[in-house]
Amino acid sequence: MTTKGCLRPAELAQVAGVSTDTLRHYERKGLLKATRSPNGYREYPSDAPARLNLVQHALSVGFSLDELAAFMGVRDRGGAPCHDVRALAAKKLQELESRIQGLEQLRREMRTLLADWDARLARTKGGGKALLLESLAGAPTTRRRHNKLGGKGQL
Repeated sequence: MTTKGCLRPAELAQVAGVSTDTLRHYERKGLLKATRSPNGYREYPSDAPARLNLVQHALSVGFSLDELAAFMGVRDRGGAPCHDVRALAAKKLQELESRIQGLEQLRREMRTLLADWDARLARTKGGGKALLLESLAGAPTTRRRHNKLGGKGQL
């Protein structure tokens, strides 16, 4: 039996659409707080679904669990981390825009590469070697840019 207004892990997980493992992980990170019932079961406060909803939305726009835990810790202690939240969101937007520019450049390079490969293949007779992969040795900017975007730099 739960304390009035509290949710057990399975109930909260179902309401929030996450696993109980996720709840435990969020609890370890400091994003959720649970109390113990007299029989030792974890119980979450009635506002936990709203807090989980906030966490899920913040994750979807690029905040990390550690960043959220820091901000929510300040909030839980009565502080207002609003300016810090805004500043971090602005930094994340800058990083996103930089990645988009890099991806657009990579797309242009890939289109050029594919056009070159199509021409090579058109000149290759009867299933012969077109040496497509070897042609990459002359295109180091593609590999460097791919590394900057989080790729492995290998094709």
